[in-house]
Amino acid sequence: MATAEAPATAEGPGPGGRGKSRSPRPIPVIGVVTEDEDAQGALKPMDLNRVIRLLEETKKVDLKEKQLLCVKKLVQYYQNGFPLRDIAQIFKILNLCAGKIKNWPSFIEPIQDIVKLCGLPFLKKKVSDEITYAEDTANSIAVLGDLMKIPSSELRIQICKCIVDFYHAEPPKKHIPGYQQASSTYKIQMAEVGGLAETMVQSLALLKNQLVEKLWVLKVLQHLSTSEVNCTLMMKAQAASGICAHLNDPDPSGQLLFRSSEILWNLLEKSSKEEIIQQLSNLECLLALKEVFNHLFLRGFSHYDRQLRNDILVITTIIAQNAEAPMIESGFTRDLILFATFNEVKSQDPLVKGLKLSNSYEDFELKKLLFNIIVILSKDLPTVQLLIGGRLVLALFTYLKKPEKHKISEWSAAQYEELQLHALATLSSVAPLVIGEYMLCQGNTRVLVFLEWCETEDSFFSHGNSFHGTGGRGNKFAHMRYTLRLLRAMVYLGDATVNQDLCEKGAIQQLIGIFKNTISKCNDKEEAIVLEIQSDILLTLTGVCENNVSRKEIFGTEGVDLILHVLKTDPKKFQSGLGYNVLLFSTLDSIWCCVLACYSSEDYFLEKEGIFLLLDLLALNQKKFCNLILGIMVEFCDNPKTTAHVNAWRGKKDQTAASLLIKLWRKEEKELGVKRDKYGIIIDTKKPLFTSFQEEQKIMPLPANCPSLAVMDVAENIRAKIYAVLGKLDFENLPGLSTEDFVTLCVIHRYLDFKVGEIWNEISEEIKLEKLKPVTADKNILEAITTASENIGKMVASLQREMIENQAHQDVQNEQKVYAKIQVTHKQRELANKSWENFLARTSNAKTLKKAKRLQEKAIESSRYRERLPNTIFHQTDIKGLNTTVPAGRVVMVESTPAHLVGGPLADTDIALQRLPVRGGALQRVKAVRTVVEPQKSGLT
Repeated sequence: MATAEAPATAEGPGPGGRGKSRSPRPIPVIGVVTEDEDAQGALKPMDLNRVIRLLEETKKVDLKEKQLLCVKKLVQYYQNGFPLRDIAQIFKILNLCAGKIKNWPSFIEPIQDIVKLCGLPFLKKKVSDEITYAEDTANSIAVLGDLMKIPSSELRIQICKCIVDFYHAEPPKKHIPGYQQASSTYKIQMAEVGGLAETMVQSLALLKNQLVEKLWVLKVLQHLSTSEVNCTLMMKAQAASGICAHLNDPDPSGQLLFRSSEILWNLLEKSSKEEIIQQLSNLECLLALKEVFNHLFLRGFSHYDRQLRNDILVITTIIAQNAEAPMIESGFTRDLILFATFNEVKSQDPLVKGLKLSNSYEDFELKKLLFNIIVILSKDLPTVQLLIGGRLVLALFTYLKKPEKHKISEWSAAQYEELQLHALATLSSVAPLVIGEYMLCQGNTRVLVFLEWCETEDSFFSHGNSFHGTGGRGNKFAHMRYTLRLLRAMVYLGDATVNQDLCEKGAIQQLIGIFKNTISKCNDKEEAIVLEIQSDILLTLTGVCENNVSRKEIFGTEGVDLILHVLKTDPKKFQSGLGYNVLLFSTLDSIWCCVLACYSSEDYFLEKEGIFLLLDLLALNQKKFCNLILGIMVEFCDNPKTTAHVNAWRGKKDQTAASLLIKLWRKEEKELGVKRDKYGIIIDTKKPLFTSFQEEQKIMPLPANCPSLAVMDVAENIRAKIYAVLGKLDFENLPGLSTEDFVTLCVIHRYLDFKVGEIWNEISEEIKLEKLKPVTADKNILEAITTASENIGKMVASLQREMIENQAHQDVQNEQKVYAKIQVTHKQRELANKSWENFLARTSNAKTLKKAKRLQEKAIESSRYRERLPNTIFHQTDIKGLNTTVPAGRVVMVESTPAHLVGGPLADTDIALQRLPVRGGALQRVKAVRTVVEPQKSGLT
């Protein structure tokens, strides 16, 4: 600090004099800059401790002038900014001066001068000064907020200007050698650390009727609220409610409203939104917002007023999300409904008499914001009566019509289209709450007529330039999408009047026709929106046809064809993220509600191989579809024709439906943590179906109307549905099952018995927990049931083990057969090899050949019949000149000798010599031999 570099003098100084010092060089109380030093701009150390001691002195009478002069010289000395190392002492001096204002008001002026200098950038001598003096700087800046308590308008304004300068720092007037300016954000960071924002919020309470000072404080808070740290501090100081409650304070300049709304925006964005909404959700704040909005709506005509009006409405919309906000009590809800509908429904309310909206961007945004806040307000049920009284549904229905080209409208074509889509979206949320108003306005007729227009091919050109118009540029898909959403929302209310009215107006046939048209019109760009349209159509048809056979008959074969079209979708598309999953869920739902229980539709579905398609989807093994598909299969199996289709289905690797279902059972039990050994045999015969979740949960007494864990387990997994399907297929004669499948099938077959035993075990445990003692007969029956259930488990486990043993024995037998076949194969190969070796020996060794020939002739001779009958003719079977030892016919093909050398087959035999002429050289085959037919001689030869 300054005291370390400039030792204090022994005597107190006068204002400009010098005192005696033990140091050989006297040091002035106030550093005096020489002309040379001043020319160089040097900043010499200053003894601030002497200034502090002088200000702390109270005994002497004539100190006031000395103290004032001392502070003024300090201001003059630091006119280019305060060094960071001196900040703590300077603000201590500032505090001392503030303490003297009560007795000596003349100290206000030097305080203002010091505060003004605080607006200049701080100076650092070393790079590390910012870190070294960070705590002192933060604490010092926090003092500025405390000084706002001084009842001086000029001082308060100067403090605010100083803080604003933190965000608009000006460079120092003169460069000082050895010092450099601190970073531009340093003061802002220190203000956050010191908690300046909180003290500035608190100072607002001191400025109730002082407009100028209040505007300056709001300007400061506007700058401070750009930081999340400051917004959190302001939130703790209840800044939102304090500022909002005074929005209507008199202010000719209009700055109060502008700055207040900006601060509220920043608080909502950069601090806890829930906490700020809670602060604003009181009657005082909402009345202030209502008065401001009404004033701007009715009397604001400038561009700035309209923007501010929309900002206030957005803030109100955020507050309206809190159900506890007294929107109705403040009368704000009624006014907002009135403002949202006055243009479409004529009102006699004097508040909107003669009021009109222009086609400016601000008024267009206002209309959309009013639609938006209506949707939020409608979530509060007491608002429904106000919606009916304001005829909101009728006002929104005015947009459900074909745009008229030549009609003069206050909106442009693009604006009208966007409002049309926004009105449809609003109706989807509001109309289900006011069914009476919807039917009174002939809502179904209007919606179906508008849907018909959406299907037509005309010159309408959609701009598609809004959130609601996404994907609908150049077509009517956006209009169709939101219209179908409205229709779906009304149908799913389950109101008999609405659904009957739709059927009478031909909605089922119209929706089926729209679905068919979307199939042909779909392209890659609009694929996602078309899939959403198709899903909504199927969901709407589901809601209309559910529990009504006559409507299912209207759905008929055309509707079944649509379902089959979706079921044939490439399974790879289900992972595309475009909406095929949603469409498939809607399709499965429509099978349940539009096909089942209608025999003609069921038969047509089976005829078109619909069961095969369902099983193909089931084979994909996607858990999200399995439950619904199995439920449909259970219902379909009530049709006697279904069994043949299920048994006829074959999947990959010739998998059967029964094998697929059993495989799904095993997978489900593995995920549920059911205890089985490596072969799938039951381990715990007392609890064969128990899941890991049931093991973890302790049994506790429950009321009779509450389902127990065993009962809940039936609905929470697919095992019960698999049991039901296999039961309807009959557990006997199921094709394509392996031993592992049969082992699992034993458990499935006894599922109901095991589940009954599981429930009786729970009853027994609950009786023990409740310390009840059943009568002897009940006790015996309960024990008998428990024992019987356990015996069934033991029996099934024994049957499973027997199956495994039989399979193991069969595997051994099959293995032995394979080994025997291998042995025969090897023996045949050995014989063939031996025969080949003998053949090679005969061809390569003349002696071996002769020996083999003799053996052959001997064998031939021994095989002949010795005794000959008289008068018999003996035919010689041997071929002379044949030098082979293998069985041969009259013609032998010798492959080892080229044909052109020997003349071909049998060239050297007696037969060949008879037919082939002898030419020069070796025997040659002639190309053709003419056979001479001799005349037949008469008589016997």
